[in-house]
Amino acid sequence: MKKRHKRMILLGAGLAGVSLVATLVFQAFSSNMLFFYSPSDIKAQTVPIDRSFRLGGLVEEGSLKREDDGLTVHFVITDNAERIPVMYTGILPDLFREGQGVVARGKLGADGRFVADEVLAKHDENYMPPEVAEALAKAKKQQEGAAMGTPEEVAP
Repeated sequence: MKKRHKRMILLGAGLAGVSLVATLVFQAFSSNMLFFYSPSDIKAQTVPIDRSFRLGGLVEEGSLKREDDGLTVHFVITDNAERIPVMYTGILPDLFREGQGVVARGKLGADGRFVADEVLAKHDENYMPPEVAEALAKAKKQQEGAAMGTPEEVAP
């Protein structure tokens, strides 16, 4: 075999190895990525049932209920358009309270309840996670559009 052929085979094997490593890295990255969804997205059924994701919105006033064990809490996350019940077992952040922004990581149960593994609360009076602010603005825009009616719904 000529020197040129050996070099081409070595180059091809190197490219195949790099491609294999890149494919494995991207697959691992995509399987570990957590997406953010709002309650409206969940009601529209655009979320994965079997994967973890982040749910964000406001903790609905009057929805916080604690169980007797002291660790399990039930509350509702809303984007002012839709509501999703949440169950969390653990210690809530100090800044967690009703009417405040929150992001929860977990999975959606078959019963439509979100089972959270982690709950994050905003860290000061002026901050809200960008995803939560965007979801709330989107829901508000949809509510305003529904209240005004779309051009197809208005008779001439």
